[in-house]
Amino acid sequence: MRIENRFRTGIDEVWSALTDPSRLAQWLGGFEGDLQLGGSYQAHFFSSGADVSGRVEACEPPRHFSVTNKGAHAPNEQVVEATLTADGDETVLVLEQRGLRLDWIAAFAAGLQIHIEDLASHLTGGDRCDSDARMGELIPAYETVPIDGR
Repeated sequence: MRIENRFRTGIDEVWSALTDPSRLAQWLGGFEGDLQLGGSYQAHFFSSGADVSGRVEACEPPRHFSVTNKGAHAPNEQVVEATLTADGDETVLVLEQRGLRLDWIAAFAAGLQIHIEDLASHLTGGDRCDSDARMGELIPAYETVPIDGR
């Protein structure tokens, strides 16, 4: 699964929002542990209520990081990779998530979109969305999208 978004702020600001536990706690969820290369962490995501454990597999500030994680909601290991590209005063973020069960793609796509929307709101000083209501809107829409391999 892949999602791309453009933010009207510099790459260092987006990198900080994605990798600083105190900032993550404002828009994504609680993180404990080491978010440096090779570090392990525990996370709780606001939008889904999911708890995961993970490991930082790659970290190249401020352009790229990759983590593996798993949790009770998805016991198979997943890879989440973020690539940031500066474009003038803006930043393009590409997030890819691999290792998902095909029957869970719609829910994970909705959750990932909510995370991106909450990040955009955080970067402009706004609040998180009502994730339950937003999930209710997004999951039916994502269920109609064709998926390779299905």
